[in-house]
Formats: sequence, C-alpha cells, structure tokens
Amino acid sequence: MATLLAVNSAASLWGPYKDIWQTVGNALWRRQPEAVHLLDMILKKHKPDFISLFRNPPKNVQQHEKVQKASTEGVAIQGQQGTRLLPEQLIKEAFILSDLFDIGELAAVELLLAGEHQQPHFPGLTRGLVAVLLYWDGKRCIANSLKALVQSRRGKTWTLELSPELVSMTTRFTEELMEQGLTYKVLTLVSQIDVNNEFEKLQRERGLGSEKHRKEVSDLIKECRQSLAESLFAWACQSPLGKDDTLLLIGHLEKVTVEANGSLDAVNLALLMALLYCFDISFIEQSTEERDDMIHQLPLLTERQYIATIHSRLQDSQLWKLPGLQATVRLAWALALRGISQLPDVTALAEFTEADEAMAELAIADNVFLFLTESVVVSENFYQEEFYIRRIHNLITDFLALMPMKVKQLRNRADEDARIIHMSMQMGNEPPISLRRDLEHLMLLIGELYKKNPFNLELALEYWCPSEPLQTSTIMGSYLGVAHQRPPQRQVVLSKFVRQMGDLLPPTIYIPYLKMLQGLANGPQCAHYCFSLLKVNGSSHVENIQGTGGSPVSWEHFFHSLMLYHEHLRKDLPSADSVQYRHLPSRGITQKEQDGLIAFLQLTSTIITWSENARLALCEHPQWTPVVVILGLLQCSIPPVLKAELLKTLAAFGKSPEIAASLWQSLEYTQILQTVRVPSQRQAIGIEVELNEIESRCEEYPLTRAFCQLISTLVESSFPSNLGAGLRPPGFDPYLQFLRDSVFLRFRTRAYRRAAEKWEVAEVVLEVFYKLLRDYEPQLEDFVDQFVELQGEEIIAYKPPGFSLMYHLLNESPMLELALSLLEEGVKQLDTYAPFPGKKHLEKAVQHCLALLNLTLQKENLFMDLLRESQLALIVSPLEQLLQGINPRTKKADNVVNIARYLYHGNTNPELAFESAKILCCISCNSNIQIKLVGDFTHDQSVSQKLMAGFVECLDSEDTEEFVRLEEGSELEKKLAGIRHETRIHILNLLITSLERNPPNLALYLLGFELKKPVSTTNLQDPGVLGCPRTCLHAILNILEKGTEGRTGPVAVRESPQLAELCYQVIYQLCACSDTSGPTMRYLRTSQDFLFSQLQHLPFSNKEYEMSMLNQMSWLMKTASIELRVTSLNRQRSHTQRLLHLLLDDMPVKPYSDGEGGIEDENRSVSGFLHFDTATKVRRKILSILDSIDFSQEIPEPLQLDFFDRAQIEQVIANCEHKNLRGQTVCNVKLLHRVLVAEVNALQGMAAIGQRPLLMEEISTILQYVVGRNKLLQCLHAKRHVLESWRQLVEIILTACPQDLIQAEDRQLIIRDILQDVHDKILDDEAAQELMPVVAGAVFTLTAHLSQAVRTEQKQPLVLGPGETHCAFMLDSSFASPPPAENPVVGFASIGDSSLHIILKKLLDFILKTGGGFQRVRTHLYGSLLYYLQIAQRPDEPDTLEAAKKTMWERLTAPEDVFSKLQRENIAIIESYGAVLMEVVCRDACDGHEIGRMLALALLDRIVSVDKQQQWLLYLSNSGYLKVLVDSLVEDDHTLQSLLTPQPPLLKALYTYESKMAFLTRVAKIQQGALELLRSGVIVRLAQCQVYDMRPEMDPQRVLLSSLGTCDCLPWRWAGTVSIP
Repeated sequence: MATLLAVNSAASLWGPYKDIWQTVGNALWRRQPEAVHLLDMILKKHKPDFISLFRNPPKNVQQHEKVQKASTEGVAIQGQQGTRLLPEQLIKEAFILSDLFDIGELAAVELLLAGEHQQPHFPGLTRGLVAVLLYWDGKRCIANSLKALVQSRRGKTWTLELSPELVSMTTRFTEELMEQGLTYKVLTLVSQIDVNNEFEKLQRERGLGSEKHRKEVSDLIKECRQSLAESLFAWACQSPLGKDDTLLLIGHLEKVTVEANGSLDAVNLALLMALLYCFDISFIEQSTEERDDMIHQLPLLTERQYIATIHSRLQDSQLWKLPGLQATVRLAWALALRGISQLPDVTALAEFTEADEAMAELAIADNVFLFLTESVVVSENFYQEEFYIRRIHNLITDFLALMPMKVKQLRNRADEDARIIHMSMQMGNEPPISLRRDLEHLMLLIGELYKKNPFNLELALEYWCPSEPLQTSTIMGSYLGVAHQRPPQRQVVLSKFVRQMGDLLPPTIYIPYLKMLQGLANGPQCAHYCFSLLKVNGSSHVENIQGTGGSPVSWEHFFHSLMLYHEHLRKDLPSADSVQYRHLPSRGITQKEQDGLIAFLQLTSTIITWSENARLALCEHPQWTPVVVILGLLQCSIPPVLKAELLKTLAAFGKSPEIAASLWQSLEYTQILQTVRVPSQRQAIGIEVELNEIESRCEEYPLTRAFCQLISTLVESSFPSNLGAGLRPPGFDPYLQFLRDSVFLRFRTRAYRRAAEKWEVAEVVLEVFYKLLRDYEPQLEDFVDQFVELQGEEIIAYKPPGFSLMYHLLNESPMLELALSLLEEGVKQLDTYAPFPGKKHLEKAVQHCLALLNLTLQKENLFMDLLRESQLALIVSPLEQLLQGINPRTKKADNVVNIARYLYHGNTNPELAFESAKILCCISCNSNIQIKLVGDFTHDQSVSQKLMAGFVECLDSEDTEEFVRLEEGSELEKKLAGIRHETRIHILNLLITSLERNPPNLALYLLGFELKKPVSTTNLQDPGVLGCPRTCLHAILNILEKGTEGRTGPVAVRESPQLAELCYQVIYQLCACSDTSGPTMRYLRTSQDFLFSQLQHLPFSNKEYEMSMLNQMSWLMKTASIELRVTSLNRQRSHTQRLLHLLLDDMPVKPYSDGEGGIEDENRSVSGFLHFDTATKVRRKILSILDSIDFSQEIPEPLQLDFFDRAQIEQVIANCEHKNLRGQTVCNVKLLHRVLVAEVNALQGMAAIGQRPLLMEEISTILQYVVGRNKLLQCLHAKRHVLESWRQLVEIILTACPQDLIQAEDRQLIIRDILQDVHDKILDDEAAQELMPVVAGAVFTLTAHLSQAVRTEQKQPLVLGPGETHCAFMLDSSFASPPPAENPVVGFASIGDSSLHIILKKLLDFILKTGGGFQRVRTHLYGSLLYYLQIAQRPDEPDTLEAAKKTMWERLTAPEDVFSKLQRENIAIIESYGAVLMEVVCRDACDGHEIGRMLALALLDRIVSVDKQQQWLLYLSNSGYLKVLVDSLVEDDHTLQSLLTPQPPLLKALYTYESKMAFLTRVAKIQQGALELLRSGVIVRLAQCQVYDMRPEMDPQRVLLSSLGTCDCLPWRWAGTVSIP
C-alpha cells in the first residue's frame, strides 16, 4: 500500500503528459528516427490516459488521511529514500487544490511539489499559482498530443510524409481510441470546460495571480478546448466520422450560439468544419491511387442507413439555436447528395439524392450565404487554417457548378426584386421589407472569402477560365487530393458565372458584384484576368448589348464616369472666400453613387496592387488618364471618405517607380498639401485644413491616414530631390513638417470616435518616418547649406528628410519625447494583457518607434562626426545620453527600462522584443552608461524581477515555441522563429560586450552575480535554491545542456550553431575574467558537471556551419584549459584526472557517464593510455579534435573584369574594409555596392546608358567575389582560433597539470602521436599557409616537452643502485626480457629511435615547406630542432674513472652508446637534405629578424659541433656565408658602440653579437674551421672593432663591457626562454 501512496515528484498530472507531448513532437514534427520506438512505448504505457481523456484521479479517504498526517508522519516520494514532512501550509493548499479541480489529494500534493520545483521559471508566482498552470498545461499536452496523432493518420486530405510504420502505428492507435467513444468524450469536454466558469472557481479560491498569470491560464484552457475540437476536425478531414459520431456532432452544433461580434468562436468553427468534411466527397474527382480504398471507407457512399439517418435528422423542421448554422449544414448535405447522384451505381439512394434541391432551398431560405459571411469567414481563426478555406471554397464552387438552376433562380429573383424597388422609388413608396437578397449575399460571401490569401493558394483562379495558358503549374497549391488541376468543365461553369452575373446588371447588385470581383482579383494571376475582363467589357462588341454606354462594369464606363464627375464638380469649385462652406451636401454625388465609386476604386486598387502590367496599362491609356482625373477630383468638394479612397488608389499606382516619379510632381502641382503660400490668398487650402477643420470635427481621419499611406508608398518607390523647384525651396520638408507637426505631434490630443483609429494614425505616420530614416545615409554635402535661386533671390534649400529626422531625434525635441512616451504607454497597455481596440496598430506603432531609435543609434556616430567637421551651428546629443534623461511623466530616468520591459513580452510580441534587444545591445557598448543602467534596472525590486524574467524568457524562447512544421509552416511562423533567434543572438552579444566593461555592468546583473559586494564573493546556485532567481546563466546552460545525455551531443550545436557559439563564448568570458572565474567554475564543476558533459561530445561536426562549429570548439577548449589549470593549482586531482582521461585515453571510455565517476577514478593513473590490445583502441580525443579541423581552404576565383579596372577595384575594396564584431578585417559589402552603383550612375552619355545592364552585372560579380573573400577571411580566422585553443589545451596538459598524472612513457607516446599528426596535417599540399605560425608554435612546445621527457627518462638509470635491475626499452617501444646485467641500457627512449627519426624528418620538411618567407615560423622550428638535437646530447658524465667504476680499457673498447648512435643517425638524416636545408639555415643566420638570426646561429653551432664529416662547415665557407658573418662584425661594432651611451637603445644587438661570437668560437675549435676563419679575415675584422677601446662613461655600463670582454669563449646555452614576438 505504501508504494501506492508514494508521491511522484514530477506530478503524475503534468510530468508524464509533458513527456508524451515531447515524444510526439520529436517523432512527428521533428522527424527524429529514434523517437519512433519511444513513441510506441509511451503510447502503450499511456493509452489509458488517452482513453479516459482529462479524467482526474478521484478523491480518496485513505489519501486524505495520509496527507492530513503528512506534517507529522511525512509522505514517501518515488525514487527517494525515507519520507518527507510536509508543511501545514502546503497541506492546506493541497486540500484547496483537490476540491478546486476535483482531483485526488496525493495528485494535489504532487502538483504543489512540482509547482515549488518549477517556481523559478515563473518569477513572482506562488507554488499554488504555478500548480494551477501545471494542471492545465498537463491537459494541454494531452490534447495537443491527441491532435498531432490524429493529424498523422493515413487519410484522404493530407499526408505528413512520415514513414509508413509510424503512420500505421498512429492510425491503429487512434482507431482504438475512436472505438472507445472519442467523439463523445471530446464533445462532452468541449461543452463542460468553460473559461468563465473555471475562472470563477479559481477566483473563489484565490487561484489567480497577476494579469500575466490570468492570461496564461486562460490561454491554456482555450488551447485545451481548441486542440480537442481540432482533433475531431483532423479526424473528419482524413476519414469521415461514423453515423453515431456524426449525429453526436450534429447534436452538439444544434445548441451552439455565436460570439458578441456575431462570429463563431474557434472551437465551434472547428467542429462545424469537421461536420462539413464528413460530407465532403470532392476527393472522388481526383485520381489518386488510394481513392478506391477511401471510397469503401466513406459511409456516405456505402451505408444506406447512414444517409437515411442523417437526412431525416437534417430535414427535421425543429430550428437550431443558430438557423444560419443549420442552413450551412443543410447546404453541405444537399451538395453531398448532388455529388453522389452524379456517380454511377447509386440508384438505390435515389429517394435521398432527389431531395437535394429541396434541402438547398431550405438552406437558402435561412440565409446560408449571409451566415457564412458574417459568422464563419470573419471568424478570426478562419484564415489560420488552410483546410477551412479550402472547404468553404469547395462548398461555394460546388453550389455554383452542381446547382446551376438554383443560381439562375437566384439571379431571376434578384432581377425581379430590382424592378420592384425601381417601381417603388418612382412611385415614392418605401420598397417592401420581404425582398430576398440571396444573390447579393452570395456575391458578398465570394468577395469576403477570397479577400485574404494567407497561404498563397490563389483558389480564386478557378473562377477564371484562361484564354491563354497559365504560366505556373501549381494552380491549386499542392496537397494530397488536388495534385492535378480540376477538370476544366468546372472552371468553365465558374467563369461563366462571373461573366454572366455582370451582364445587364441590376443596380441593386452592382456593388456586391464589384466586391465579388475585388475578392476574385486577389492574387497576381487573378488580378490579370480581372483586368482583362473589365477591359473586354468596355470594348465595342459589348456596346450593342448594353446600349450606348458599354457595360457598367468596365474600365471604360468607370473612368468615363469619373471624368464626368470631375467636369461637373469643377464648376462647383468654391472660391477662396467661401472656403469655409466646404462639404455642403454637393449636388454632384448621391450616397449610392458614392458607394458605387468607392467599390470600384477598391476593385481598381486590388487589381493594380497585384498586377504591374495593369498598373502601367491604365496609367498610359490616353483617354482614361486615371491619375490626372483622381488628382482633379481630390481638389473638388467631395466627402473625405471618397477622397481617402482616391488617395489609396493613387498609392496603389505609386508602387511603380516610373509612375511614382511623375506622381510626386503632380502632387506638388495640385497642392493637395499646400507647400507654396500665395500672398494674395487669404486662407490655407489642402489637406491640412481638412484635417484641422473637417476630420477633427467629425472625429474620423480617413483622409489623413490615406495621405500618409500614399506618401509611405511614394517614398519607397522613388524619391525626387528637387521636388517643388522653381516655386519654393526644393525638397521634401513641407511634407515632413506636416506629417511631424500636424499629424504625429498632435495625434494624442485629438478626439477619436473609433478608439482604434488613434493607433492607426500613429502607425501609418511612424511608418513614413521609419522609411525615410532607413534610406538615409549621412553625406558631407548634407552639412553644408546649399543655396538656390528663387524669383531673383538666393535662399537656403531644404535638407534631406533623414537629416531633419536625425536632428530631431538627437535633441530633446517634442518628437523624441512623444516617441518615448508612446513606448511607455505601449508597454503599460501590453502589461494589462487585455485586448483593446487597435492593439495590433499600437504594437506596429511601437515597433516603428523602436526601429527609429535603433536607426538613430546606428547612424549617430557618422552624423555627429560629419557635423563636427562642418560649419553648421547645430547642437546634438548622443541618443544614449538622451535616453538617460528624466521622464517628465514619472519624474524618473526610466526610458531605457521602458524599452527593456518589451523583452517581457517576447513570447507574445517577438518583433518588439527583437527591436528592444537591438537597442540595448547598441547602448551597452558605453561603459559610463552600463553603471547607470544597472542602477536603473535594479532600483525597483518588482521591475528588476520583471526585467530579469524578460531576458531569461527570450533566451528560453525555444521551449515556448510550439513545434512548427518547418516544411509546411506558414511564412509568418518561419519569420517569427527567425526573429526570436535573432533576439537571443542580440541578448548574448549584449552579455559579451557588457562583460568586457568594468563591474558593475549589465551582464553581471543578468547572470546573477553580486552587485553590492565584490563580484568574486558571489555564490551561484541552481534556480530556486536559497531564493536564487533563474538568470541568463541558467538559460544559457540550459541551451547547451539539451542533448548532452544522448549520443548526438548538444542540440544547439547542430540546430542553432551561431547561438551555441555565443553561449560558449559567454561561459569562457566568465571563466577567464578574474572576478567571475571563481564562482562560475565552482558552479559549473559542482552543480552542472558542465565541462565533462560537453567535452565528451567533441569534436562537433557540422559541415554546413563550419565557422560556427570551429568557434564553438575554440571557446569550449579554452574554457577546458582554464579548468585544468585551476584544478591543478588547487590540487583537485580527481577533477583534473577525469578530464585528462577523457582527452588523452586511447581506450574506449564508459560512454556518457552520469558524471559521478570522478572519485573512484582517483586511484587509476593514466597508465591506461598504453595498451597493446589494438582491437579495442580508439583515437585519442585530443587527436580527433585536431582531425576535425580542415587545414585546406578553398580560395575564390580571381576577378575577371571587362569594364572596371582591376587595380582600382582592389583599391576600392581595400577602402571599404572594416573590423567586424570579432575583430576580423572584412569588406563592407553594402558600402562597396553603394560606391560602385554611384560610380555607374555618374557616367554620362548614351553609350553609358546602353551598357548599364552589363555594368550592373559586373558589379554583381564583384560583390559575389567580395562575399567569397570575406568568407575566406572569416573561415581562416575561425581555423586559426580553434588551432590556438587546441594548442593552448595541449600546452596546459603538458605544463600545468601534475606530472605524475601521466606516466613518463605515456607522456612520450602522447607527444609523439600529436607531433606526427600535426605535422601530417600541415605538410599536406592543400594546407593553408596562414595556419603555419600556430602549428609551428605548437610543434615548438611539444618538442621541448618531448626532449624534457626523454632526458628525464635517460637520467633515471643512473640514479638506480648498482645491484638493482630495471626494465629497458627496446627500439620502437616494444617490451623485451630483462637485459643482461652487464649491459644496462640498449634502447633509446620509450618511443624508440625510429619514431624520433620520423619526427626529425617531419621537422626538416616543415622548415623547407616555409620556403623563403615565414622567417618567424622558422624561428619556432629552429627552437624545436634545437630541443630535438638536445635529446641525443649525453647527460653529464662522471669526472673521474674512479667515480665511473670503469678502467681506461673498458672506456676505449666500449661499444657505441645510444647517444652517439642517435647523434650519428640524426646528422645523417640532416645531411640527406643537402644544400637546400643548409641554404635556408645559413640565410636566416645572416639576415632577418634578430631572434631568427640568433636561433639559426645556435642551430648551426649545434650541427657543426656534431658534424663529423664537416659538410656544413664546407658549405658555409664555400658559399661565402662564413665570410658574410665575419664581415658583419664591422656593422656590429657601430651598433655596440651606441649601446655604451648613458641611455642605450634596446640590447637586441648585443644578444645577436653574443650568438655570432659563440658560433665563431665553435668553428674556431675545429682545425678546418680555424683555417677558414683566418682565411675570412676574422682577426683583421676584430682588430678594426673600436668598441673594445671604449671606456664606460657611467658605472652601470661596466657590466656590459665585462660581457663583451668574454667573447672569446661564449658557449651558447639554449634555455627555451626566448620570447618570440
């Protein structure tokens, strides 16, 4: 019984369900192959949860008692020993929770314990409130899992392209659920769960917290209902519901009501669509392979009983709560019956199929089309689901195609009604109320349905029968079931409907017909067809039908009417004196005419927005001249609504740059906005007056919004600099002034009849500012006053609009103040989490505000630099300083805090969080601001908590992002995922730049370090421990930790490489900084076991993102180096040893240990490295990391240019280079593009214009080349970086870690392996030369350590006592039997001579590979070679024969010892390289860098001393190098004399001189050498040196002279301490 009453710490109502959802997501959406098996297991295990669906464990007396006593007796917790006592408060909360959700007492305890554990993820909430969220989150996970499983079923509407076994598994599983009554359960739950009821219950028990908590709970409940309903919808789409289930669904829909706005809510919409898909037989027309199987599964075609029952139920005269909903279902049923009747072999169903007309009549009588328009299509969820749109599209097209007589009847009725209305009006009566408007409603429905096209389906194409073939093959979009174009017959019928409805159009349906066309013209091809229709309608052959005027629905008719209105109204134009009487009810246009004009203008706008050809054709038509007529009408006295539509139409025309350019001039000429004041004119005219006098009085602003929209479009299309020249100072300023002063600055103080319009005005005007500033680049000429002549006098021309905006935003101007106040109001509104009118527009306005600040920050440095250089008397302040100013409303400096608060809304408004993160990243570069920001952010505890939560939430955003089907996800979803990713990148960059500043800085606050005490005293904890909040550090570790427990390694490394790279960089910076290093490394080591779990997955492999992958490994290895160094210093041997095992072992390690193995590994030394069971050997990790670095590098093809000069282009590219964030020098491609395009634009003459396309093509080639070059530089930088980090790690292992952790013989083997591998990589022909310096440095260190290891080993035998035997090593590291006692040493070094020879050869090859250049690289290699040659140097011999205990004879007859042998073999190898090697070394000894010369001389010294054949000495003398060295003494003489002055320069020359003299001394000790030196005149040269005659002027120089005096026998000792700059 005890086990039954144990508590699951993960909460059985939440944890397991979360796992189910995770697994379902991995298998179905993320397509992880290993998740399929896991899914199978989880579904078997949790099948009861799906069957009982949302049923909670019941209350239980036993449990009640157990929990009651838990404060004294405690409760058992699964997986933990003993019991845990629960506090009284928790027990009380558990009983409340148990009553609230009607769940078992232990389940309530579990939820509370899980809530306590999850609390850090929900700052500001108590465990009870978190438990409420977890309860509903568990339900949501089950509902979403069910929906996903049903969506993956095999069926008739779509396929997710999953493996057949997976589809079979989910289909089988869901079939079993359906047999257990899934439909009934879902419908019951949807009816029972109600947000308001749940909130009332929670409210009573104080189960609701802040606004955000309320919003989250409400969203979870809504999502549960929605997912359950969508499960049924997905089922019906794939395979129809059975008879009983269908009846249950109908029964549910009978009781449904609409929302307050008249539309169906999302849940009922899904259920309605489910029922409509049950009656859908459109897939029969498609010839897919599985069609026949599906037909057998369709009860509509196979079960007579099904049809009979459903038919009688729908014929039932009892009204539903929503007659329109009943009508929709009846229409769908009627069309299904009509569809069935057209199939073969259905005579048995004749009694039902013949009732289709009557059923359709019933539907039409209940206003089915009106209901579909007002309640279905306008529902906010309708356009979020592609298959809703397709189903309603099929419903309408089926009606038009399958019931042509019904359609004809509707038209006849409409004609009849039009006559009745006409007669009533002539007789002066009111038209009768009983008139039907079914055709009108049908047209409006078609117009509304196709008005939006979120999935780019262009379903409306079915209504156009193309006279010419279509360009694209995928007319219908591609989904299973519409793989091929529909049979043309259907298309013919539909296009006939569109054409015929326009013939002899009665006035009552004129506007609905235009609205229908507007919907059907939505899309590039549809717009083209609609344009052609209107063009054909107006042509001559139609005129004889329509009478003289042509069809009323044609371009001809429309533009002709516009001209007539213009002619008519122009006569009524008021004089300047009577201007105050504007907009009296004009004689010109009645309300009906106005509506007709607006409908046609909207249709025109739609067509020309989509089709550029239509735009140009209309504009260039000689008789219609739409732009002229519209501008003319705008000057007439017509209502603002009509003017607004005219302006919107102009905006649509302005999308083409060629039209926009002339449109600007026409705008200026017609003075729509008055830019020129005439002295005789008493009163202003134009849009400003309309705004201030008419729109403000009406409290509606359509005209102002339309004008802003027009300017916004024109600014983007074309921007004339000399606008208004000749009449006023040229420029855009009057327009900007109007937008800024009259529209933007006063928008908050105006009254609005419709609350949302306030934000619409703000959005549209800020959009113009944003575009102007985005396209502005500060130029030097902007800062010089330009004078123009106007009517005989010189006046100053206007500045560019971007200049003016920058000036206003870099001062405490009303514009900046309003923008900041708008940001404050925006975040306050968002903090309420409540919907309000215009919310979308407010968010957009705030986004533009943030973007304006962003652009200003990006451009301010250049702007201020140019301003300083100019003579302009303007004062500006950096924006980051202005943002620090006091907010006049709150009297605090909280502007930056307000900007940062948008991060808290990152989940709901990712765009705003993105802009906010960008601004913070930009201003964080300033050290002074950092300190102030920390103060502002931490000043108020609740704000500080919110800001921290905001940053963490943005970094965690991946968890909150639902599994997006990336292949099928809409463009919007992909875009938002991209924005979230970029936000995280900006936050990490903010942390990186802040960490480089002095504390206190923002990063320390965000990463959870102490700000009030010294940073190093921080004690980092897991979130929730000791009240520690969840910080950005926890979020970063969480990102990197995901996936480390599996085989594939960290998920972020593969899926978001750039993000992972920055995360590793932040961790490295924390470990490298002296203040943060201690706390960080302690936390990573103890709480996370971070480094071990990450390093075991090295090397990472990600060919697609090679640079990021290399940088990730670099930062990780650098961090590991610090860890090894620190743990060695602190004598934490077990930690050091564990990491060394991981990096150096060549035996397979226990895979993915849980991190607890450190202690028992203590006793095992690294002797495990040396094993001879080759079958089980694996590659050492340190070597496999090296393998993963590709030393070769592709180089872009050199430029081939026809027009530009190659040398000049190279110069321009060099001028455009700058340092990027990582400190790499790359070319700024955008700047280069601007420079080249400006060059092309500056060309004059016809020839230049003709060649422009070719020039632009060549520019494109140049830019591609530069992009390739940038990539090359960045890639080489990344490779150098990773090699440096690898070298650092190797050096730390060899120098800093305790020597005894790696046994001597293993040490040699490891160094040998690394040396051989690193040489092989660099000696490859493809290897990039840029990597040589790093490799040479590594070779130097490795050889030094090899030399040290071998020499240490050689000394050990001499230490042993005379009677002791010891193990000797043979050549090539093979063990031998103990040697005879009289010959104690026969081999040389554990790694054997042959390995040493290989290393020597590779070293010499490397020296030769460097060729003539790379002297500094050779410096390292000479050092390495010296160390190597040191190995063969005999250790110090005993001074006397007695000490050696040997006779003279023994000494003379002794065989060659290992040292002499190795020395002899070494010199043989060196001499085998001949004169090539000699040439290189001798040249370096005579010329080049001082250190290089010293080392080359030292090397010569060493080689000459062991070269018994005297080959090198001969070469030196024969080739004249010895003579050069001797002659250089004269030069040294002058330099040395300068060293004897009181303030000597650097002593480099002295050291070079010492090396030279040491070498000459070595040569002089050999007989042949002495002769050669005499021949070279060394005595003469030394005699000529004056430095020996000089006496010191000051005492300290005596030391120098004494060293010069001892030059006759200076032995050169190489100590390995030379620093190479």
